[in-house]
Amino acid sequence: MLDKKTRMSEQPSGERIKNFNEVALGYNEEEAILEASRCLQCKKPRCVEGCPVNIDIPAFIAKIKEKDYMGAINKIKEKNNLPAICGRVCPQETQCEELCVVGKKHDPVGIGRLERFASDWELSHDHDLPKIELPKKHIKVAVIGSGPAGLTAAGDLAKMGYEVTIFEAFHLSGGVLVYGIPEFRLPKAIVGSEVEYIKKLGVNMETNTIIGKTVTLDDLRGEGFKAFFIGTGAGSPMFMRIPGENLGGVYSANEFLTRINLMKAYMFPNCDTPVKVGKRVAVIGAGNVAIDSARTSLRLGAEEVTIVYRRSAEEMPARHEEVEHAKEEGVKFMFLTNPIEVLGDENMRVKGMRCLKMTLGEPDDSGRRRPIPMPGSEFEMEIDTYVVAIGQTPNPLVQGTTPGLEVQKWGGITTKDDSGQTSLGDVWAGGDIVTGAATVISAMGAGKKAAKAIDEFLSK
Repeated sequence: MLDKKTRMSEQPSGERIKNFNEVALGYNEEEAILEASRCLQCKKPRCVEGCPVNIDIPAFIAKIKEKDYMGAINKIKEKNNLPAICGRVCPQETQCEELCVVGKKHDPVGIGRLERFASDWELSHDHDLPKIELPKKHIKVAVIGSGPAGLTAAGDLAKMGYEVTIFEAFHLSGGVLVYGIPEFRLPKAIVGSEVEYIKKLGVNMETNTIIGKTVTLDDLRGEGFKAFFIGTGAGSPMFMRIPGENLGGVYSANEFLTRINLMKAYMFPNCDTPVKVGKRVAVIGAGNVAIDSARTSLRLGAEEVTIVYRRSAEEMPARHEEVEHAKEEGVKFMFLTNPIEVLGDENMRVKGMRCLKMTLGEPDDSGRRRPIPMPGSEFEMEIDTYVVAIGQTPNPLVQGTTPGLEVQKWGGITTKDDSGQTSLGDVWAGGDIVTGAATVISAMGAGKKAAKAIDEFLSK
């Protein structure tokens, strides 16, 4: 057995920073079979325990090894409605692959890469696939938000026979998958294909519909909807609340990435939305959103991009793979540093920032060591653009227009248990709107649990 994962081809770093094409290129058939042969087919597969949607991982890998790619994707789709997305952006290294038995002595099996292979095979053979026929229960269910939680809940409910309608505020379905994750990590054509699959299950998509403005949950109850799932995510930006954050050239990562991804600023002037980054960009934070913002800035023409993080490299929450890609592309990292002021010129545009050096103390509530300012360590650095990527909070619109819906102190919706049931008997919620910003696959797991609970509720 091979000790190392089968290598996946990538665009060379010197080429990819000049375009927005996908960086990782996926396995070919020979590579997929080689990697599938590394799986031990454990009788008690711990990898399945690490998957938030409980895919039968050994079974689909065995199908790939047998060259039964249709069987592989069918096995995955028993539990996962969005495999082409998960194969690209899920943190398998801290979930299924972390528990892989092969990983005790060697590299774990490349489960995510194999999932991507199977789903990409399906997308390339879509014209050969049979029409999906499902039972009909003639009971209406509304899903608010078309991100990973909403798409998963809607797909599962449709498979159970419900008449599902997704209500999406934006003009495109996909939520964070289309506005938050850059094209070079998750091509929007892939998201579009996965959304089309959900539509083929019979789900109706109502875009440009803002729940709380266009209609309310009470309005929808009047239209005959019997249950609701809220998966509106956490899309409102957070700032550091330091002087100078109102200057021109300051972005929240949310706005920055939405302009570039959803509004296609990376295609300017062929699209109407420009984003100017200047020569020097500072991105504050070290999660996946920060890494995405930094790598995007390079592709927009920035000469120097620096991740500024108040903790050390060991505490970075971003995926290791994304950090390594950023380093290869030339992103710089400034650790144990915290901005205290954004500096502006006479035209009220960013020209620099003032920072403090930090040291690490005892662990805080997150389990990471708390950053403590070092007295007398102030310094300034010149920048043209300042991007804040320290997290997001929920938009309060749905919560504020739904009487009786209990919310948490930070604005997220309160749920009673893992099923996602809220204080209202016919309403469930899941994903970032409940947990705060988390992973795509954890949101999908919440959508799956809620769909099961909604089915039990409506079946009584």
